[in-house]
Amino acid sequence: MPNFASSANAGLPRFCDKDPSLTVAEESRLLRFAAIVRQELSAGDSDIALISRSGLDLSRFGIRYSHAALAWRATSGTWSARQLYYACDEGKPRIFDQGVAGFTMGTDNPALGYISALRLPLAAADALRPALMDRPRVLNLVAEQYSANAYAYSLQYQNCNQWVAEMLAVAWSGLPDGPDLRARAQDWLRENRYAPEPVPVGSRLLMWLPTFVPLLHVDDHPREDRDALQLRVSLPASLETLMRQRVPGSDRVEICHNERQIVVRHGWEPIAEGCQAGPGDRVVLLD
Repeated sequence: MPNFASSANAGLPRFCDKDPSLTVAEESRLLRFAAIVRQELSAGDSDIALISRSGLDLSRFGIRYSHAALAWRATSGTWSARQLYYACDEGKPRIFDQGVAGFTMGTDNPALGYISALRLPLAAADALRPALMDRPRVLNLVAEQYSANAYAYSLQYQNCNQWVAEMLAVAWSGLPDGPDLRARAQDWLRENRYAPEPVPVGSRLLMWLPTFVPLLHVDDHPREDRDALQLRVSLPASLETLMRQRVPGSDRVEICHNERQIVVRHGWEPIAEGCQAGPGDRVVLLD
């Protein structure tokens, strides 16, 4: 008898697998990549940025970036990415501050990776920082249950990007701490027309996969979305749209690497697939 669960899992992200080991060459390349990401974050006066990486391979859905965090600079000049992650050994979501090198290495593909960073104007960063550094509010925004494809307007589950969206809502609205903080943050997001683009699933088979794949769920999504084979999930692209609308002066930089080069591009036009440089891009050759 065929193992349907194993077949369904083939080629899908496994959220709790051990991180793949890197070769010396791969680690060296990623460390050089991280150094340039750190350099770009530090280029301005702002000490807060929305940072996203191409972690899980979601290219089948036309999605480049899967995971976002809020990067902040300490008085020492060190940058960290504050993010929600799923602690597999504990079986629960946690908040984690991670260095830039660790953040850039969290990828499915060490041969090709992308980072997007939106650096906030100084005044906007100063307004966001108090909430981001407020431990009680940061922790009260963490849901009890994690779902990688959580519906953006449900309190049942939460994914890493949804935590960022709710953190931004708390910071921008000045919401005080309290047991219903997530609900109030989502109310603010609705009022300010935060609308994640529907992700077309394309197949009813994929709608059944949560039965077999841990940390995927569809029971929190509206029936009309499930019937239409699309899921409204917070992703980095939606967060960038929200940030661009709320803070028009945000400066975007995209940095990528393949096995030959690192490319840096300023602006909103995405770098071509495969990390191919275009006119005006900065290129760093990798030996």
